[in-house]
Amino acid sequence: MLAQRLRFAYRRYSSQAMSAAKLQEEAMKETCILVNDRDESLGKASKRDCHRVDPEGNIRLHRAFSVFLFNSAGDMLLQRRSMEKITFPDCYTNACCSHPLHEIEGEREELNALGIRRAAQRRLNYELGIPLAQARPENFHYLTRIHYADRGDGTWGEHEIDYILFLQKDVDLKPNDTEVSEVRYISRKQLDTTMTNLNAPLTPWFRLILQHRLRLWWDNLHQLKKYENHVEIERF
Repeated sequence: MLAQRLRFAYRRYSSQAMSAAKLQEEAMKETCILVNDRDESLGKASKRDCHRVDPEGNIRLHRAFSVFLFNSAGDMLLQRRSMEKITFPDCYTNACCSHPLHEIEGEREELNALGIRRAAQRRLNYELGIPLAQARPENFHYLTRIHYADRGDGTWGEHEIDYILFLQKDVDLKPNDTEVSEVRYISRKQLDTTMTNLNAPLTPWFRLILQHRLRLWWDNLHQLKKYENHVEIERF
C-alpha cells in the first residue's frame, strides 16, 4: 500500500516524453513545509517560492533533510547533481538532499521525525533508484537538525531546517539521470583527497556539514546514538 502511494505521488514524473528540464520545472510546483526558527510548522509554499531569493536577499525558511548513505564497509556515497537542477546544479553533495512535501500527509508527521524519514525513503527511490524495501523509514538514524542559509547565485538559494539522517546499508542503485549525473563511494581515508580534487563545487549544506560534523560522525558510525541531538537546532 505504501509503495502504491509513493508511486502515485510521483506519477507525473514517469512520462519519458518529458525532458529533464521540464521535470525540474514540474518539481518546483511541489509544496514544502514552511517553519519558523524553532521548526514549528507555519503552512506551505511551493518549492519555487521557498528557494527564490527576494529583492532584500531573504529566502523562506522550510523543512528539509540530508541523507548520508554508507555501505557495510563504511564507505560513503557521494552524489553529483544533474546540470538540469535549478538549485545548485552540477554540485557534489551527500547521497540525497530534499524536502518532506506538505501535500503528502504522511510526510507532515512530526513524531520521531517519521514524516522526514518517509520523505527520505521516497527520494532515495526517485533519485537513486533504491528499492523502497531497502530503505524503510525505520532504517534511518536521525541525528540532529541544522539551520542554515545560503543565497546561492542570488536568484536561487536555500534557507532550511535540515534534518540529518544516516543510513548504513548495502543497497541497489539505479540513478535517475534527470537528478543525478554521477555517484561514487569513497572511504573515510579518501575523504580529504577526494574533496581537494573534485572538479565541481560542493552544495552549501554539504560543505557546512563536512566542515563542522561529518568527520566526527563518520568516525563513530557504530555509536551514533551518543551524538544525537533532537532537542536543539544547530546553527552554522
